[in-house]
Amino acid sequence: MVKTATALPQPAHQTPESSSLKWWVLLTVIVGTFLGRLDQTIVNLALPKIITDFSISVNAAGWIATAYILANAIFVPVWGKLGDTLGRKKIYILGFSIFILGSALAGLAWNLSSMIVFRVIQSIAGSADYPTAMAILAVTFKTQKERAQALGIWSSSFAAAAVFGPLIGGPLIDNFGWRSVFLVNIPVGIIGLFMAITFVRESVAEKKAAHFDWWGALTLGAALSALVLVLDQGTTWGWNSLDSWLCYAATMIFTGIFIRIEHGSPEPIVDLKFFKIPAFVNTLWNNFIVFMGMMGGVFLIPIFAQTFLGYNATQSGYLFIPMAAALMLAAPIGGNLVGKVKPNYVIMASTFVAGVGVYLFRYLDPRSTAWDIIWPLSVMAFGLGFGMAQRTNIVAAVVPEEEIGIASSVLALVRNIAGAFGIALFGTLLTNVTNRDVMVFGQHSVINSISPSDYQKFIGLIILKAQVSAYGTVFLVASAAIFLGAVTAYWIKVEHERTDVHIMVE
Repeated sequence: MVKTATALPQPAHQTPESSSLKWWVLLTVIVGTFLGRLDQTIVNLALPKIITDFSISVNAAGWIATAYILANAIFVPVWGKLGDTLGRKKIYILGFSIFILGSALAGLAWNLSSMIVFRVIQSIAGSADYPTAMAILAVTFKTQKERAQALGIWSSSFAAAAVFGPLIGGPLIDNFGWRSVFLVNIPVGIIGLFMAITFVRESVAEKKAAHFDWWGALTLGAALSALVLVLDQGTTWGWNSLDSWLCYAATMIFTGIFIRIEHGSPEPIVDLKFFKIPAFVNTLWNNFIVFMGMMGGVFLIPIFAQTFLGYNATQSGYLFIPMAAALMLAAPIGGNLVGKVKPNYVIMASTFVAGVGVYLFRYLDPRSTAWDIIWPLSVMAFGLGFGMAQRTNIVAAVVPEEEIGIASSVLALVRNIAGAFGIALFGTLLTNVTNRDVMVFGQHSVINSISPSDYQKFIGLIILKAQVSAYGTVFLVASAAIFLGAVTAYWIKVEHERTDVHIMVE
């Protein structure tokens, strides 16, 4: 049985006019979310310059991204719990402030070690955004329809950041150097920080925590670290290597310890009772499948465009602009469907449309035009967009208000792990299918020439055909995974839902 929150009387100073500021609250958290996600995408463009300046190898530079991912995975649930218990505005502002500081330090980094330390600081701070921002919106927008619209619009900022990262990063790096991608966060971050101080009202859970679940946080962090590490480095180490198996073992052992601790903790960092709510579990499962298929397939698009179509990084980024537009168009449409159509039907339809978009990629070949990429990307983004509000709203609606931050951190974890899992899975699949197809095509091909140059061209054409064919296979598998996600959405049925959200204003 899901607890139902009761409405508390509003303070006398909270006037109807003050409620008009809620859309400023939405804009405020969008600025924070956009900046944090933009930082993740924009830094990847700077890695070649960083490698040159620091005189490091590509493998060593990879730890700049890996350290960021690990710290983010560990601290998302910690911030979610702290936001619910200490105050979402306090934690949001604290995280934002530390993120600005970390950005300034990263812009001044002098070697690989200092860069990794400063990126970890950035990541720890940036991981506070998702759970606190979602909880702030959930208690700011009290009606079901407005809350779904706000959460949907806010969610679209994730994709917008991924699209604009290459567009903003390329010119910055070319004209001002790699340090500019960190230093640009300072003025934008200060604006976002001022907006948070001005517009966001403090909200805390009605039930205050007596102590923090440190052992739960530590064991969950250890399990997530091992899992994310092997997903990030598995293709380099080898999935059957000793390092990978140590990570598998550590993930299972620490997960088991974490579950035992949470069962006995009076105030767990992740309330395991959430997983007794069918709508919550089924929404997480749908999110995992969808984001695994989408991230696993779509991360290959820029690679395909640059490898086979001759695009540079900036041109590849332009291909994603219509995708961002489609996502931002679809998000409010999905929000408007709240209360009019059952959420599982909306999620089923949106997931199916997203799967169709990914499926269309399987027809890409070296003769494809920009439109052949833009069209499927837009279809996929539109499908994902109009179901995003429903998914996020369900998580906020079926758990007690005082635990929205924790629940949203679980949703963030599932999406992040699904994306990492999809990239690892489909990256490995691409390599294996390419190797298989080279052998198959070679066995069924004949060359009627003894010229060495003709033989080299013959081998090159076989490899090219195998690579293109492998991309088609990966996109087919990715779309099949998303279609499976559409089927699983049928079981997302909300039997008990909070229709009124209370907020304690300080």
